[in-house]
Amino acid sequence: MSVNSHIHNDGSLAQQLAVQSMLFRETAHSGTDPDELSEILSTPTSPIKVAAEGNMPIAYHCNFVSVGEEVTVADCTYEGTILIRREAPSDRMIVFLPMAGNASFEGMREQIYSVPARGTILEAGRAAGARLFGPRRHFGLFVDQAKIISHLTHMFERTISGDVDFHPHIDLTTGPGLVLQQLVSSLHRGLSGNGPLQRSPLAAGSLCDAAIYLLLETCPNRYSNELALPAPAPAPRHVKWAIDFMQEHIAEPISLNDIAMAAKVSVRTLQQGFRQFRDTTPMAHLHELRMAAAHRDLLESDAKQGIADVALRWGFTHLGRFAAEYRKRFGELPSQTLKR
Repeated sequence: MSVNSHIHNDGSLAQQLAVQSMLFRETAHSGTDPDELSEILSTPTSPIKVAAEGNMPIAYHCNFVSVGEEVTVADCTYEGTILIRREAPSDRMIVFLPMAGNASFEGMREQIYSVPARGTILEAGRAAGARLFGPRRHFGLFVDQAKIISHLTHMFERTISGDVDFHPHIDLTTGPGLVLQQLVSSLHRGLSGNGPLQRSPLAAGSLCDAAIYLLLETCPNRYSNELALPAPAPAPRHVKWAIDFMQEHIAEPISLNDIAMAAKVSVRTLQQGFRQFRDTTPMAHLHELRMAAAHRDLLESDAKQGIADVALRWGFTHLGRFAAEYRKRFGELPSQTLKR
């Protein structure tokens, strides 16, 4: 189902664009067949196999509401003991917020237990299987890993990649965990059944963003110490002009002098500005932008486009050095990204 497309004449342009672009899709499923539950929980890239322990009876009721393509909230109940096996890694982070019943997940290093009053964060690709012990009920928050990385990139004003390494547990009885549970339950309640949030996409989007920022800023993760530091002072105009120029001419052979001229300052002033406000140099920042662009191209590439073509497009003429720097930056070789 999609949001009401009627737009009042007095609405702002931002509201109109949000209404036009954001879709809400709600699906509800009830049943007793493990194979049907397998289909419900699977995605095209991450199939799931469900079985009933000991072939005993099971039952389920699941209600999912998607906000655009990147966030889904769910309210699910299960009866019986249900075994779940994920047959390919997921590209979504999943947060379980249980109200009743227990569950266990196969983490990378240890079993992760999910019980009422304690939420569970499973990063993309971090859990291969689960066991649900009914009667079980939980709210779920599903967020594309790319959206989380995008939020971090905006927060730090630099390219972020890789796992965020969230601690898997959240206390839901107080503080941020309690607020998160209330946020997700309010989102689901406001969106399901053609709820009022479907008529306010800006509010729905803001609540989704609030939940993500709450997780990043209050749940222990790789960036917690950095996020706790005072925000840096705003960069001066000439640094912003320089970055804008780099992004506009990222695939062109621009020099340090070209960048300084575009920023309307001397090379020395430009270098000082980047050291003070970006903790890097102008050319290193340009290199980082180009490396991120190559990474994006390889992720989105089809089989017809080779690694050499991508590297050369973004100014990397030495393929061996490009591969080494790429692996250091993204934790894998370009060929591994291309095969995804």
